[in-house]
Amino acid sequence: MKQYLSLAVGLFAITAAGPLAAGSSPQAAPAPQQQNVPAGNAANGRKLFVSFGCYQCHGYEAQGSTATGPRLAPRPIAYAQFMKYVRHPTNEMPPFTEKTVKDAELIDIYAFLRAQPAPPDVDKIPLLK
Repeated sequence: MKQYLSLAVGLFAITAAGPLAAGSSPQAAPAPQQQNVPAGNAANGRKLFVSFGCYQCHGYEAQGSTATGPRLAPRPIAYAQFMKYVRHPTNEMPPFTEKTVKDAELIDIYAFLRAQPAPPDVDKIPLLK
């Protein structure tokens, strides 16, 4: 019975996380430095994240929600995948074409996602003890 419960919880966690967050958890080791990631302005990226309405589904800190949209930060998917998904999403997210969001703006948004701090370790949250 314990094995089935663990499997069910694991499958729920994978399903709830969504396609952009698959394979990443708050306790996962930090991703190695990605190659070919252009530098962006994280402060401007935060402003753009809000102005384009990304926060409505992904939350103001890109933390995501099982009800509206997957977690995007603190360890976002690879830059090339991010750009491809934003332009041609496969789920409920609307496409953001170059006419709507310029590549330079997406670079800043990606910098914002990368700049988000990792959540605290569960063992270090007093209310959870």
